[in-house]
Amino acid sequence: MDRIAGRFARVEPRRRIRHLVLGLLADLPQKNCWTIAEWAGEATPDAMQHLLSRAKWDADAVREDLRAYVVEHLHDDQAVLVVDETGDVKKGTDTVGAQRQYTGTAGRIENSQVAVYLAYAGRRGHAALDRELYIPRSWNDQPDRCQAAGLNPDTAFATKPELAVRMITRFLDSGHHAPWVAGDEVYGGNPTLRAALEERATGYVLAVARTHEVTTGAGKFRADTLANKLPKRAWQKLSAGAGAKGHRFYDWAHIDLPSTASGHRHLLIRRNRTTGELAYYRCYSPQSVPLAALVRVAGSRWRVEETFQSGKGLAGLDEHQLRRYTSWSRWVTLAMLAHAFLAVVRADEHRLRPGPDDLIPLTCNEIQRLFIALVAGPVHEAGHWLRWSHWRRRHQARSQLSHYKRQAATQA
Repeated sequence: MDRIAGRFARVEPRRRIRHLVLGLLADLPQKNCWTIAEWAGEATPDAMQHLLSRAKWDADAVREDLRAYVVEHLHDDQAVLVVDETGDVKKGTDTVGAQRQYTGTAGRIENSQVAVYLAYAGRRGHAALDRELYIPRSWNDQPDRCQAAGLNPDTAFATKPELAVRMITRFLDSGHHAPWVAGDEVYGGNPTLRAALEERATGYVLAVARTHEVTTGAGKFRADTLANKLPKRAWQKLSAGAGAKGHRFYDWAHIDLPSTASGHRHLLIRRNRTTGELAYYRCYSPQSVPLAALVRVAGSRWRVEETFQSGKGLAGLDEHQLRRYTSWSRWVTLAMLAHAFLAVVRADEHRLRPGPDDLIPLTCNEIQRLFIALVAGPVHEAGHWLRWSHWRRRHQARSQLSHYKRQAATQA
């Protein structure tokens, strides 16, 4: 909180930001302005809603503080920037960026809001650094709708890889360094993203489809065609990193891709040792690196999934009930900050107090539970909870009456 305090001109929003971030870490069944305001001891949710929607502060400036905090505490000379998107299922059409689109959260096409995130993955831990909301073309064609949702009416359409380039460029331009970028097929199949990384001499291991075509010394071939031509001796058994059940071993092979440009390019192929299923990656590195280095980066991509899981489960990343862009960007930035705090404490605990062999190291889940229970959990008198019960019921009665009146007017 000291790190971001300078972003707020008055003491009141500073205090309320602290309450909001602690509320995001609290063990609440649902996290929104109502539940967090009640947990923090406020009389109504009005001040929390004001903080997210109308108060004067810059969420992008807080994002810069978050980025510096994560890199400082989780610093790794061989860190991997992982880019990926996640969706939040929404009802209605007024929530900024929402439309019927595929989201991995639901595993199907749903009315949802999708955002692209940039995560920092190092040996000591991982956390989200940056975010960009994906605005579909259906929104860009409606300036009035964009303006109503808090977007610039002239907002231009940007693909998910273009949003990834924005975030990676911001990270590198801020003076930080990460030698690698990883991502799935959405990003690996985009030549503009690959060219932007090569221009910055930033290595990448990006997944591509089996139909993806690459140019070799013998001509242009699909990735799966090249995989079928590999001899047995081309495959090596290597670990893609430790998982919950031990090391994740696969068979790996790589094919050199000739180029007149500087640097080294490869097609990396992963084979499941049980099912034989293949996965493919486009790779680039400014200097020659061993196969094990490419495998390590490819295995780091799954760290962003862990970041999403813990960010949503522990810090309310996906629980915002907000329609306008300003409120969305502020909520998501603070949720990322709350999760980054857990990741940093976890990394410090593992380094300073590894613990006995009969206990697993502290997890983010356990740190959150102990922190709220022993350090930050507020205690309120019974009257506070009763007053909130009265406030909620009165507000819900007004909403119910309003719905009945609207329904009656529609039927008339």
